[in-house]
Amino acid sequence: MLRTMVGTGMTLILLLSYAVYSNTVNSEYYQYTTTNNSEEMELRVENEGLAEWFYTTNDAITWVNFSIDGAAPGSVLIVEAEGSNWSHSPNLGLDGESYICNEPDSDYSTIIETCLYSRTHSMELINGSGILRGRVSLELPIKGKGFLESSDSETAENKSKALIDSAKKVITWKIIIEESGETSSSAGIIAGAEYSSHDLVDVKKFKLDPFQETVYSFSALIGCFFLVLVIPMMIYFSARYKENLNESKRNASEEE
Repeated sequence: MLRTMVGTGMTLILLLSYAVYSNTVNSEYYQYTTTNNSEEMELRVENEGLAEWFYTTNDAITWVNFSIDGAAPGSVLIVEAEGSNWSHSPNLGLDGESYICNEPDSDYSTIIETCLYSRTHSMELINGSGILRGRVSLELPIKGKGFLESSDSETAENKSKALIDSAKKVITWKIIIEESGETSSSAGIIAGAEYSSHDLVDVKKFKLDPFQETVYSFSALIGCFFLVLVIPMMIYFSARYKENLNESKRNASEEE
């Protein structure tokens, strides 16, 4: 019984280790890398003397930041994107704050901050200054590295290009500061805006160190099967010990 259990366990360990090794070497996932450039928007005045600016982008964008300084306390910053909806949450970019942007209409809104997905977003400038942050493309990797599943490298590259091309949109950003429902004067106000753009750099097959992964997997499997084998072995040896003890008592009784 013991030999059968150990033999079966070792066979399963070897088979599963080989499966992990082969899947590590023959991965169907590819890693694509993009640029992650921070670009400044050269804002243009919409109406002379008024706090209205605009700028047009034609890039694959993940992040946008709009900053205002020197406005009247209590005024409102309004940012409108003509050409696309985008996501915004007051928690975006803040350390220690939780939010979710890819499911704005989900049930998570009752337990976690969710982004609002719309063409226009606004925020109150309590002290006359503030930064409104937003997300445009939720599919592109914000750190410039993403992964996708593909049958070969050529298909993976085509998928990566299609993903970035689909995120490229002509968007005209309009920035307005209002006070008591009226557009504020631009005197003394400093407005700035920047965005993160992405272009494809390269695509390569996702690889792990097969030896290292096999060692880790082998160790984990040995640990699992050790736990599985320990209890049956304890029961087996306990039963054998009890049987030998009873047999010794019977022999002692017969000798008397």
